[in-house]
Amino acid sequence: MIRRGSRAYTIIALHLLLLVYSFGGVFSKIAAGASFPSMLFFVCYGLVLSILGIYAIGWQQIIKRMPLTTAFANKAVGVVWGIAWGMVFFGDSLTIGKLVGALLVVAGVILMGILDGEDRADEKDELLLGADDE
Repeated sequence: MIRRGSRAYTIIALHLLLLVYSFGGVFSKIAAGASFPSMLFFVCYGLVLSILGIYAIGWQQIIKRMPLTTAFANKAVGVVWGIAWGMVFFGDSLTIGKLVGALLVVAGVILMGILDGEDRADEKDELLLGADDE
């Protein structure tokens, strides 16, 4: 079980937040296609504003618990969600270019996570070595 407050918990929470945030694009596209004074427009626009509010609060909580560089690198996963929602809700096709782009995004996020983990290990080693010098 993943402990609350652990690095894995924070990463999962970040990705769930990014999933919620990605629905903002879905609702904004639906609102853009609706006529202006219609109920659909106002409901979708209200959902977009609500999602942005949830995201703003959640993002602040995430960056309190992890380095901004790591959080921001993971934000690119929104591109993958955008491709998925385009296919699911709007009938977009998955082209080889979109697939390669999504794979590059995921590879970049994984690489950033690995490098961030190495940086944290180096920082811990430096702290431990510095403590021995005293």
